[in-house]
Amino acid sequence: MKKFTGIALLLLAAGLNGFGQTAPKPYGVLPTQGQLNWQETGMYCIIHYGVDTYTNKEWGFGDEDPKIFNPSQFSALQIVAAAKAGGFKGVVVVAKHHDGFCIWPTKTTEHNITKSPYKNGKGDMLKEYREACDKLGMKLGVYCSPWDRNNPNYGTAEYVKTYRAQLKELYTNYGPLFISWHDGANGGDGYYGGKREVRKIDRSTYYGWDTTWAITRKLQPNAVLFGDVGPDVRWVGNEEGHAGETCWATYTPHAPDEGKTPANGYVKDYEGTEGTRNGKYWMPAECDVSLRPGWFYHKTQDEGVKSPYTLLDLYYKSVGRGAALDLGLSPDQRGIINEIDVKSLTEFGNLLKQTFAVNLAKGATLTASNVRGGNKAKFGPQFLVDDNRYSYWATDDKVTTPTLTIDLHSPKTFNVIRLRENIKLGQRIEAVAVDAYLNGKWEQIGEATSIGGNRLIRLTQNITASKLRLRVTASPVAIALSDFGIYKEPVHLTAPKVSRNKKGEVSIITEAPVSAIRYTLDGHEPTSSSPVYTKPFVLNEGGVVKARSFEGKGQQSESAYASFGYAKTDWKVLDATAPNEDWGRAENAFDENTGSLYSTLKKESAQFPQQISVDLGKEQKIKAFGYLPRQDKQADGIVDSYVFYISNDGKTWEKVASGEFSNIKSNPIEQPVALKQEVSARYFKFEATHVIAGNGITVAELSVY
Repeated sequence: MKKFTGIALLLLAAGLNGFGQTAPKPYGVLPTQGQLNWQETGMYCIIHYGVDTYTNKEWGFGDEDPKIFNPSQFSALQIVAAAKAGGFKGVVVVAKHHDGFCIWPTKTTEHNITKSPYKNGKGDMLKEYREACDKLGMKLGVYCSPWDRNNPNYGTAEYVKTYRAQLKELYTNYGPLFISWHDGANGGDGYYGGKREVRKIDRSTYYGWDTTWAITRKLQPNAVLFGDVGPDVRWVGNEEGHAGETCWATYTPHAPDEGKTPANGYVKDYEGTEGTRNGKYWMPAECDVSLRPGWFYHKTQDEGVKSPYTLLDLYYKSVGRGAALDLGLSPDQRGIINEIDVKSLTEFGNLLKQTFAVNLAKGATLTASNVRGGNKAKFGPQFLVDDNRYSYWATDDKVTTPTLTIDLHSPKTFNVIRLRENIKLGQRIEAVAVDAYLNGKWEQIGEATSIGGNRLIRLTQNITASKLRLRVTASPVAIALSDFGIYKEPVHLTAPKVSRNKKGEVSIITEAPVSAIRYTLDGHEPTSSSPVYTKPFVLNEGGVVKARSFEGKGQQSESAYASFGYAKTDWKVLDATAPNEDWGRAENAFDENTGSLYSTLKKESAQFPQQISVDLGKEQKIKAFGYLPRQDKQADGIVDSYVFYISNDGKTWEKVASGEFSNIKSNPIEQPVALKQEVSARYFKFEATHVIAGNGITVAELSVY
């Protein structure tokens, strides 16, 4: 009897190793449940609305009077609904920005909404956002700036207590929260209760992040923590909205200085773009970018709202690379999302629905070169086309480069491929290729690296085929692939590109030939009756150029937009701090080439201020200046504090503007400097009083409007 029982156990064990094959062993570090929830969220919006909305700044100084904060139509419901229309699943509310003004009735500072006229000092915008999210089925997150340019105690241990108390109020009164958002802006000049000075901190230790994060873990255990160093979600390292072509969900952050502990605002942020293969932590990337050029509303940027197809491109480069897309929304001075922004969001949401409404691979016959233990019922490829994100096709441990054949049974036309891994078992696959059976043979049509929680391969052209093949070309362990889909993005024309040379000649081009390019110079959208572009034209006085591609019967692209100042044909350098000739001459500051630089960078220390003065060739009416920083993702020489002067004789100078270029390192767009009143001058001087890094200044382009 004992002998028979032993034989039975052996047979049972053999069955478990065959048809009852165990799941693959997890690979590397793994996500928490909160991180899985975040991955499934995919897209959310961060909302910047506060006193800066009324001062036309990106970063307030901290001395703003709360009385200026008085929206006429504030509607959290309208703002959250605009995000939902775009397909976003949550919002992160900026409860306090660097200026220190709190949009909830906090007990920690007098610099808050109760001192504003809004609802006679009885308002609580966080409560209104909470109610709006609950009504619309959206998730809520909060951002409370660690830096506070208003608080007199900033830089001391006392302020850290205040900051933690603010977080406790937010976590206790406005949950449940899906994310607690923290950025890296730490220390610098500010109001600080009237001191008006520079406060410096040890970014590695000042906030005691481990202790601060423990508050989140206790009060909002299901919320992920976002920051330069996570610990749950990392910053991607740019504010352009895209992750690296290869983007790992694992990451090991490093401090800029050897031996120091990395922290928010104190990390080699460029490493976050791709992450770290086999990194120490599961810490996927968030890609943050604003719908407008800036994070706060500026009326002058109404024409700069990103188009639906621009947002779709960012979607592929963020969510489609395993990251999340965090899109900045900027309510206007009424306290609502502007109609221009709502239109773009809604059209983007519709594009997403159209593209991913139908998985054309459903109903296909899937044949795998290997199935784990031969157990198709448990690990077969049929799980790739179900609606479960965590059911999966797995292979035997020794099979790391399997193939999958997809028989669609009839020709299907598609241009997007979606792949996902069951990330509960880690990020395993390192590279794949996709083939289509065309003209009697297999032809590769796409490839990708770092699959992870979501990978979208956007093809450059439509493919029509009835049979496909997926090849896993690199993986250190057995695969656990959970999703295979093919989709059809709607047909559209590519918007043209508008540029101008130093002679003032405007050129409009398209990537592929079209029937016609039509344009306007009066701010209106181009229509089929607008002038046809045939050759470059001169725009000496500056203005707004809008252009569209037209094809066939009624088919048209989105509108392209460019704003130009005065033409720089007759501009000359009057005087300038000696340039570094290895980098570029002073004339590069106005050559209409954003890739060239005027640079004074040197290896040895440099004196500030540094300047360049320009002869416009004749007296001009001036309403604004523009400074474009270098566009090569380097920080050396980027000016963050400035003065503009004017002159009519090139000798006697009058200061007409001064200030700081806030957030210019992370968001290196052209920095507009609007004058309080129009002036007339033949000469102007741009003076740099401080730079982000380096011994000298760099200028990609200066403009006069």
